[in-house]
Amino acid sequence: MIRKIGIIGRTYRHMQRYRQILTVLFKYGFGDLVDSLNVEQYLEIGLQMVSRKRRKKTEKLTKAARLRIALEELGPTFIKLGQILSTRPDFLPVEFIKELEKLQDDVPPFPGVQAKTIIESELGRPIEDVFEHFEESPIASASLGQVHRARLADGEIAAVKVQRPDIRKTIEVDLEILLHMATLMEKHLEGWEIHKPTRIVAEFSSSLEKELDYNIEASHMEMFARNFPDDPTVYVPKVFHEATTKRILCMEYIEGIKPSDIQGLEESGLDRKAIASRGGDLIMKQIFVHGFFHADPHPGNLRILPDNVICYLDFGMMGRIDRQARENFAELAIGVIKRDEVKASEALLKLTHFPEKPDIRLLQRDVAEFMEQHFYGPLKDLDLGTLLHQLLNIVSRHHLGLYPELYLMLKAMSTVEGLGRLLDPDFDITGQAAPFIRRIRMERINPRRIFDEVTNSGAEILRLLKEIPGELSEILHLAGEGKIKMEFEHTGLEPLLSSHEKNSNQLAFAIVLASLVIGSSLIVLSDVPPKWHEIPVIGLAGFLVAGMMGFWLLVSILKRGKM
Repeated sequence: MIRKIGIIGRTYRHMQRYRQILTVLFKYGFGDLVDSLNVEQYLEIGLQMVSRKRRKKTEKLTKAARLRIALEELGPTFIKLGQILSTRPDFLPVEFIKELEKLQDDVPPFPGVQAKTIIESELGRPIEDVFEHFEESPIASASLGQVHRARLADGEIAAVKVQRPDIRKTIEVDLEILLHMATLMEKHLEGWEIHKPTRIVAEFSSSLEKELDYNIEASHMEMFARNFPDDPTVYVPKVFHEATTKRILCMEYIEGIKPSDIQGLEESGLDRKAIASRGGDLIMKQIFVHGFFHADPHPGNLRILPDNVICYLDFGMMGRIDRQARENFAELAIGVIKRDEVKASEALLKLTHFPEKPDIRLLQRDVAEFMEQHFYGPLKDLDLGTLLHQLLNIVSRHHLGLYPELYLMLKAMSTVEGLGRLLDPDFDITGQAAPFIRRIRMERINPRRIFDEVTNSGAEILRLLKEIPGELSEILHLAGEGKIKMEFEHTGLEPLLSSHEKNSNQLAFAIVLASLVIGSSLIVLSDVPPKWHEIPVIGLAGFLVAGMMGFWLLVSILKRGKM
């Protein structure tokens, strides 16, 4: 979506949008960042639009809150960027993560007539050939698209998500500007080259590209449904492929109750405790059994159907976690519950990435304090949200990076816990997680799995043994033809080589100096004309040059601090 060729040239073409972005940053107290990027020339007009009164009001807010408001004002691309950054604890401090989780994605709808035009353009036929009835007024609106209710030709009621007109062009312009700004950050801001903001923008671009392709969301829905084929506690809407494209998602319309609508649930005779329990069980199955989970299970993306069935909506943000990460997380959970800071710290290191290994003793001390602070009472009283942010503080303090997919998993569990406690004050997500964690540990020592791993390892060894003779023969053949080239690289010798070079230069300088003195002395003694005051001029010039060289050598030695 973003083009690397001509990045700066293209951003200059979008002067008005660039100026608007920088002006908003300035307005919300990020003028120091703007100054550091050396882009003041974009603010000549923008500064005139900044209200000083408004700036005084925003100064009372925290920096994280000001960033959230600025992103909301800048529109769809920046709202999505904030949502992505809220899942990156390896990039932002905890207080920014917590604030960006509050980002609102509600924007005014676009006219239904435009939605019809987009549908006809995408499907290549009149809308009447696809839908028996199409409601022009949307039932929901977000930054990337909006949803309309419709009736298909066969009578099925559908929810049709239509992408905003020209949203791709808007996002492309913003991404090019973001990439330019990220490049400037790496160039001008000390320490930011480590975080690689250009890489973050590239990842964000890739994520947005997927979110703008509704075919991918449709495949997520069907993959999720295949994981629960015979589970009566969960329902996934059907996808109508004949009316689904990259810009249109046509799915079964669900008339359910939001799980946060307590009054509606009670009036419908639904069991709140059963819903909470099922929600906890479903998120555990998604994470620990299938490794493919709904990463944003807030009340707006869920509906409760008759018989306490839970229906998931909006499959744009999904998470994946592999078996190794699940097992490492299980080890962390067990280590924490057993208050074994050594095991818990080892598991935490396996779940994070780091440029250099931290001080293990300090890490174990912080983990021990974390356990003492939170695990002194019944496990059902724990608050996963608080635990998550405390864990992020430990990770940040020791310069560890928590993998985004792991954070998404923990955040999804925390969201489900919050919703579960809203429905049932006695909801205990740790109790529901316990059997799944135990099962993961037992699977590691399952005889069949051990046999499979040994068999796979044996097959790899046999393959390697089979290939070694051929590879060795090829190496010997190349050696015989003189085509093997070996390179050696010494590391850590640069200071020694530099010192050796300086010493060699000074020695050569001293030899030349001594030769010059001796030669000048011989010329003076030989009484060779021309003369000045009975002293040969050539010998005198030699002594003068030797004197200057000697003084230069002395100064060089004194500068190094060694005589």
